Amino acid sequence: MLGVFLRSLPRNIVNSFRGWKFFFLLAAIAVTFAIVETGTDWNYLLWVRDPHLNKMFFPAVIIGAFVPVSLPLFLIVVGSLFNTPKTAVVGWALGQAALIGSICSSLLKAFTGRLQPDLANLLVDSSHGFQFGFMNHGIFWCWPSSHTTIAFAMALTLCYLFPKNKHISFYAVIYAFYIGVGVSLSIHWLSEFIAGAFIGIAIGITVGPYFAKYLKAK
Repeated sequence: MLGVFLRSLPRNIVNSFRGWKFFFLLAAIAVTFAIVETGTDWNYLLWVRDPHLNKMFFPAVIIGAFVPVSLPLFLIVVGSLFNTPKTAVVGWALGQAALIGSICSSLLKAFTGRLQPDLANLLVDSSHGFQFGFMNHGIFWCWPSSHTTIAFAMALTLCYLFPKNKHISFYAVIYAFYIGVGVSLSIHWLSEFIAGAFIGIAIGITVGPYFAKYLKAK
């Protein structure tokens, strides 16, 4: 499956934004513009300043960074050790969804250069702080949220891999929203969560069907 993973990687990156799926990126941009210009980003940041809420969702930042690496590797290793090809296929599919999500969100971040929420200064509205160009604010913060993009890409991939298993689909989507909402309370703006969800969906509906045929073949 490593060969399949590598050969399909460039194709699936392009296909995630080809044709009608390009509208997911346009939607991410349009929704971000509307949220920023109406002041919703800033008002949301102020509204969610609740210690209990932040305590409940803060683990999302750590979980959203740990799961995309550990889960695919775990499934690939288990599938190889116990000779369960289907498990390995799921691992490779989730791994590619996570990698494409990371690549695409990082590239977009490099050009948007958006400033992250300054939780230490809630008197000045900094939600309009875009620094367009190249690498004006690195690729860690900025637009869109990598945590959310990857989470939704993996969740939608699982939905396509197991279309008849409603439990997997339900919990996968709940996980994605937990990660997205969690990062929107601390390290990202609301619009970056929503934009990441749109882009992640486009990736998931590309990677999922591609690997689903290999899952059926096993």
